[in-house]
Amino acid sequence: MLNRRQFGFATMATALLAGTGGLAHAALGPVDVSKVRSDIFAKAGKKLTMATVVKVDGIAWFDRMRVGIKEFSALTGNDVWMVGPSHADAAEQVQIIENLIAQGVDAICVVPFSVEAVEPVLKKARDRGIIVVAHEASNLVNADYIIEAFDNHAYGAANMQALAKQMNEEGEYVATVGSLTSQSQNEWIDGGIAYQKAHYPKMKLVTQRLETYDDATQDYNKLKEALTAYPHLKGILGGPMPTSAGAGRLIAERGLKGKLFFAGTGLVSVAGEYLKSGDIGYIQFWDPAVAGIAMNVIAAMALRGKKNELKAGLDLGLPGYTNLTQPDPKRPNLLYGAGWVSVTKDNMDQYNF
Repeated sequence: MLNRRQFGFATMATALLAGTGGLAHAALGPVDVSKVRSDIFAKAGKKLTMATVVKVDGIAWFDRMRVGIKEFSALTGNDVWMVGPSHADAAEQVQIIENLIAQGVDAICVVPFSVEAVEPVLKKARDRGIIVVAHEASNLVNADYIIEAFDNHAYGAANMQALAKQMNEEGEYVATVGSLTSQSQNEWIDGGIAYQKAHYPKMKLVTQRLETYDDATQDYNKLKEALTAYPHLKGILGGPMPTSAGAGRLIAERGLKGKLFFAGTGLVSVAGEYLKSGDIGYIQFWDPAVAGIAMNVIAAMALRGKKNELKAGLDLGLPGYTNLTQPDPKRPNLLYGAGWVSVTKDNMDQYNF
């Protein structure tokens, strides 16, 4: 069986945070894993082999997730690693999962690029006795557990509030998603649009969601096309993290600061220069390092015979995941944390990723 070193995926060193209720406070340094339960460590039984499969390797979001997974592996002594396609491609992600099934790993944690594409291969994994834990995939059927960082619609509504404030609650806007099949991102946009319709009648979504494949260059090009088609465009509601960079680049190049506004998912390491310059005014995120650890804690608990504890009220010992909720009684395997971070140029220096 290949281990994470044989896969040859580099890891990074430490960083930060999470939070609750959208009002999180960051703390520089490593993720606080001091409260992660010791009964899932390797000393509690055989060493577990658990792989986390992400949408695309090599972008800042998942570089940060790798930090958490590396830290979890070091803490627990289990064999835990991260892998993903070199670009956002559903077929490549499926092939990676096929390879992991062939290796006989104990658990697969996954952030799907396309929920529909991974359903068959994840069913195959579960049929082989592999535990499957998903993130950013609230509608996934073939998962033992799904852990979301928060209520997706509330997250999208918060982004819309920030965008509307910048736009003075009026004008045309567009919305982006990495993929039309990326469930969580579409739920964020659903939440944002619903909030706009209920609270900001003078704002208008002018076109269907722009599909940008989690790529800042694609974001830039799609937004440039939208600006040509809609010259009075005033707002950008960003689902995927790279939109923050694509939007910032476009606004800076066109000299549209104060005329075209952005609010959406982003990271300081990606969008910081545009926050600092004022070309974009707001980003929102949760800590992917903590999300990566959360998936693996749940997988390890299931493998260590703790399935009866995986329910509402569970404390994973991680910031933002101290009191999990179950939003749908018909889907007891769907668990929510409670936390996102709201960032402007005034507090961006608190975040080092």
